[in-house]
Amino acid sequence: MVYKIDVIACLSDNYAYLLRDEDSGAAVVIDAPEAAPILAAVEAAGGRLDALLLTHHHGDHIEGAAEIVERTGAKRIGAAADAHRLPPLDRAVVDGEAFSVGPLAFRVIATPGHTRGHIAYHAPMARALFCGDTLFSLGCGRLFEGSAADMWDSLLRLAALPPETAVCPGHEYTASNGRFALTVDPDNAALAERLAEVEALRATGRPTVPVPLKQERLTNPFLRAGDPELAERLGLAGRPAVEVFAELRRLKDSFR
Repeated sequence: MVYKIDVIACLSDNYAYLLRDEDSGAAVVIDAPEAAPILAAVEAAGGRLDALLLTHHHGDHIEGAAEIVERTGAKRIGAAADAHRLPPLDRAVVDGEAFSVGPLAFRVIATPGHTRGHIAYHAPMARALFCGDTLFSLGCGRLFEGSAADMWDSLLRLAALPPETAVCPGHEYTASNGRFALTVDPDNAALAERLAEVEALRATGRPTVPVPLKQERLTNPFLRAGDPELAERLGLAGRPAVEVFAELRRLKDSFR
C-alpha cells in the first residue's frame, strides 16, 4: 500500500491532514478547522473523502465539519467521552479501539490534558500520528482541562510509539516552541539543528511538520522531562519527571 499525507493550512496557524491510500483511493481528513481549504485539497486529490476524524471539541478543530460532511458524505468519528461536545458522530471511539476506513487502519489513544476528552489517532501502516493539540513539534498543548500528570502520561504514551512515526500536530507553533526550548535546553545540538531547519522552512512558507517522533524525543523539552540533565538545569535535580514537566509547562505559559 502507498500512503500519502497532505498538510492543509487552515485559519491562522491550524493544520488539518488528508491521509489517502493511493491504491484504493480511500481517504480521511483529520480535524476540520476550516471547510474551504480542506474541500479544495480533497477535490485536488480526486474528490473522495470517506471519514472525518476529530481529535477534540475546540472550535478551531471542528468548525468546518458540517460543511465538509455535507459536501462529501464523510462519516464523522470522534471520542465517545466527548460526543456531547463534538458534532454528531457516526462512530464514537474509545481508548485502545482499532478501526479501519477501507484499508486505512487506526488505533485510538486517549490523550487527556489539553481537554478531558482529547484523543489521538495512530495510523500504524502509514507510520503516522495525528495528535491534535496534545503534542506539537518542540512543544505540547496548554492544560485547559487536565492536570500536568494527565498530560505527562499522555505524552509518555505517544513517545512510546515507533521512532519513525510521523508526528502530525494541529498547529504551526514550532518556531515559537523552539525559542522557548532553547531557554531551558541551550546546549542541545539536535535542538539547534532543528531550529535552523525550522527557520529555513518558515522563510519559504513551508510547514515544519510532519516530523519524525525520534527527532522530537531528542529536541522537545516536554518529552524530555525525565532527563536528569534537564531537571538539574531547572533546579529540580532528583525530582519526579512529572514535576519537571509541570515546571516546563508553567514556564512556557509565561514565555514571550
